[in-house]
Amino acid sequence: MNKISPIARELFSFPNPVNEYAARLVAFMVVILALSFLITGNKWVLLLLGYGFLARVATGPTLSPIGLLATKVLIPIFGNHDKPVPGPPKRFAQSIGLGFSLAALVTFFLGDSIVVTRYLIGILGFFASLETFLGFCTGCYVFSWLMKFGLVPESVCKECIIDPSVLNGT
Repeated sequence: MNKISPIARELFSFPNPVNEYAARLVAFMVVILALSFLITGNKWVLLLLGYGFLARVATGPTLSPIGLLATKVLIPIFGNHDKPVPGPPKRFAQSIGLGFSLAALVTFFLGDSIVVTRYLIGILGFFASLETFLGFCTGCYVFSWLMKFGLVPESVCKECIIDPSVLNGT
């Protein structure tokens, strides 16, 4: 029997749709944190990055400090602009970020060199920069291909289904 409390269900849910502007602000803060780590090598910055991705994958912005800053402070300051986009691809992208940040944490704390950690965080910062400055979510792009190949079922994101006639130009 599945007895998840409504509070836990709401806490551990990811928003759908997601505000594209908030997602880009979060990505911008990830870029800042990535650059901060690359410059300083500070373990607390690395831990904050890892925690942030874990929190966003698990709960969206609910338990993420930079997610809350983006959605509750910065978006209202900038005029409450909203551009809804499907949530599942954004969650997938956050999961990829979580993978990179966890790998960076492992190499930082268990490795004998910070070089690999810096490369991992550099890659993370690069892809966050694409989202921030160009509005291109690489994780979302990969998600669409996984759906096209049938590796992600259409039921996961009905809004993400691309009409094949659009792809064929018919």
